[in-house]
Amino acid sequence: MLQEKVNSCLDQISSYIESCDYAGYDPYDVMESPFIKRVGANSKWIRITATQLNRRSPINFRPLLGIPKGHNPKGIGLFLWGYAKLFTIKKERKYLDRIYYLLEKLKQMKSRGYSGNCWGYNFDWQSRTFLRPKWTPTIVNTSFIGHALLDTYEFTGISTALDMAVPVKDFILGDLNRIKKGDAFCFSYTPLDTDAVHNANLLGASILARLTRYCPDVCLKDTVLKSMDYSMQCQHDDGSWFYADTNIQGWKDSFHTGFNLQAIRYIMDSGIGLEYKAAYNKGVEYYAKNFFLKDGTSKYYHDRVYPIDIHSPAQAIVFFCREGSQYKKMTEKVINWMLDKMYSGKYFYFRKGRFLTNRIPYMRWSQAWAFHALTEYVLAETGLKLNKIESIE
Repeated sequence: MLQEKVNSCLDQISSYIESCDYAGYDPYDVMESPFIKRVGANSKWIRITATQLNRRSPINFRPLLGIPKGHNPKGIGLFLWGYAKLFTIKKERKYLDRIYYLLEKLKQMKSRGYSGNCWGYNFDWQSRTFLRPKWTPTIVNTSFIGHALLDTYEFTGISTALDMAVPVKDFILGDLNRIKKGDAFCFSYTPLDTDAVHNANLLGASILARLTRYCPDVCLKDTVLKSMDYSMQCQHDDGSWFYADTNIQGWKDSFHTGFNLQAIRYIMDSGIGLEYKAAYNKGVEYYAKNFFLKDGTSKYYHDRVYPIDIHSPAQAIVFFCREGSQYKKMTEKVINWMLDKMYSGKYFYFRKGRFLTNRIPYMRWSQAWAFHALTEYVLAETGLKLNKIESIE
């Protein structure tokens, strides 16, 4: 039975992540190497090359490069989210202890010097477009952590989680740049750039939408809608989106499409942007028809299968287990495929190629996302109502 298979996996993965104290390597942590930091100090292309070689290698050279294992804020947020769901289901004290522990971790890892609460990465990160120094807050990290905090509060009533979530709006509204298109605008990825990335923009709008329940700001809903308008105007006729509005980021991939749709669903569930329901449905249809094979394989790109990234099945599970009974069989196929092909019996793999599987057990990228996905599925299967606040304090 699938439920038993998932619960057994959750027991094993919980033991693994707890034995590691939630710390580990990351696909993008190469700049933590003193050697790479030195040789790449003045060259974007050396930093990009080192990042891509380190990320793509199935052999873990990090110990040789002097890269330490670390706590990643986004990973900690996803683990918190998972434990909040498990506590909601089982009401066991051990999950509550983990929640308090991870809340404290998130407090310690907040990015300093910005408005409100926000989080970045625990390493310098060179993307195709920009160098983001360690702890530079991103709208993606901050939004996912914000959602985890709100669910933690709504599932447990722990007021600390709500107190940490509400100031997220101050960072998004006060510190991020806005790329304008008529009356609409796109939130920037970080305070340092003007990249127009759709999943980032919609995720930011989605956490603001949920915060309208707790914040009296009458302008907040209008801000959410204008941000949503930008990315909805960029949706293609077939329901898809490019990753971003740049000449070098015009690809369509699985998990970012899932992020877009999950964010839109959060926004509409908050009573905002309901005029985009038909466009949302078209996006869901495109996602389901273009990124999955009949056996549950989750493709990375819309037009090719490999490499298969753990994010692709994980986000598919998170999204489709909440999208209705018509996707139940598909969700179960994706789960079975992920457990059969991307799981060692102890931890989850990073990527699977046509001929080779990268089995490096990344903590944030692989374990946190799989944990989040499987706990989301288990909670959805219980049929428990969301947003039911029962304080345990």
